Amino acid sequence: MTARRDVADLTHRDAAWSGLRVLVAGLGISGFAAADALAERGAQVVLVDAAVPAPDSAAAGRAQILEVLDVEVRTGAEAAAALPGGRELDLVVTSPGWRPDQPLLAAAAAAGIPVWGEVELAWRMRAREGAAPWLTITGTNGKTTTVQMLAAILRAAGLRATSAGNVGTPILEAVLHPEPYDVIAVELSSFQLHWSSSLRPLASVCLNIAPDHIDWHGSLADYEKDKGKVYANTEIACVYNVQDPATERLVEQAEVIEGCRAIGFTLGVPARSMVGLVDDILADRAFVEDRATSAVPVASLGDLEQNGIPAAPHVVANALAAAALARAYGVHPHAVAAGLRDFVPEPHRVAYAGEVAGVRFVDDSKATNPHAASASLAAYEHIVWIAGGLLKGAEIDDLVERFAGRLRGAVLIGADRARIAESLARHAPDLPVVDLADTDTGAMDRAVVAAARLAQPGDVVLLAPAAASMDMFANYGARGDAFTAAVARLTSSGE
Repeated sequence: MTARRDVADLTHRDAAWSGLRVLVAGLGISGFAAADALAERGAQVVLVDAAVPAPDSAAAGRAQILEVLDVEVRTGAEAAAALPGGRELDLVVTSPGWRPDQPLLAAAAAAGIPVWGEVELAWRMRAREGAAPWLTITGTNGKTTTVQMLAAILRAAGLRATSAGNVGTPILEAVLHPEPYDVIAVELSSFQLHWSSSLRPLASVCLNIAPDHIDWHGSLADYEKDKGKVYANTEIACVYNVQDPATERLVEQAEVIEGCRAIGFTLGVPARSMVGLVDDILADRAFVEDRATSAVPVASLGDLEQNGIPAAPHVVANALAAAALARAYGVHPHAVAAGLRDFVPEPHRVAYAGEVAGVRFVDDSKATNPHAASASLAAYEHIVWIAGGLLKGAEIDDLVERFAGRLRGAVLIGADRARIAESLARHAPDLPVVDLADTDTGAMDRAVVAAARLAQPGDVVLLAPAAASMDMFANYGARGDAFTAAVARLTSSGE
């Protein structure tokens, strides 16, 4: 067999990719993008996936396109169970969802075959000269909001910019776009960071750390370690959350480029080398000439309002993180404010769903774990909470204890609602609780009606389930859509 090639010198798109023998794991969007980019550069690519795509599905369409490009596509459990026999490989490129202990990936590691993720491949396929710098964002919660805020700020500054990575455009597509970007805002999951090693972002941030995906990483320590890789090799600024000491600790442990600065973001008054709040002003005391004695305003809390509703504290924190990254890139303060005004949140992220009899309804179906739900619950004084779903082993007791005093009532849905009910009984024994065993299509309507009856004028009915949705809905988006539709029907009924 031909000796394995050294892939260390594959550091730009014009490198010697031709003839490289690559296995791509996964037929999803990132796997397709990787196989397509490699085949276009003359690599010999085989793609494997445990799932056999249904006829006429998007996955089947991707497989057909790849086969036209001379990519060998193998699907089924056997195809993904082990390295292909009789084939020497130079490289494995994995989709982010594949766990490190997956047999094929474990066999590659044992054989000394380098394993990259799509993000690592994208970094190595940047232009040799003049490639767009990356501003990278990770965290347990808030990544998507922050990366989209940042992209809006960059565009408001007149830059050709996009958000990519774990959200929206696959990062390979952004890197290889025929009309190059000036700068790319990159959202990175812990999975993507695990498989990355040579990224060199201009500026980076870890928004927060809370237990998540422990089953994938094996331990909280390993999860934190992978999150911390966002800071590795950062050139200008490592941005951390002053309210989350774990993020500052990750900065302290990171190997960065000489001269890189640690920049904090805080909901309090900023100290030197921080961005934060001074009354209702988002202020930069990091990227100013005389940061010892002065700060510059970059936006106001009014710039973050949506439908007249003040931004929740975690949304303000996300805006401060985005502002810090933009300022590290050199964006003018006026563009920060303009971008935040232009920003439109994605559906189901603390989205206003309507008002009935003085009660506001807020959809945060994206709050699929207790940490995310905590941010929503902290935003309102009097709440009727719609909660429940699949807790996936997450602890709920601390969340309930912390916010019991804000609750006017609770409506519980989903498979693990009993655990939430037990916690409410311990920490808020007098709270009115409606336990809905319903799982049919009308269940959300009944939950919204029950919540409305518990609420008083001035209250917020908050869908922040603290749990995943797949026990009752296709995904958190379908759950949020059901909530919004139920609120609309309640509004029209006048109940």
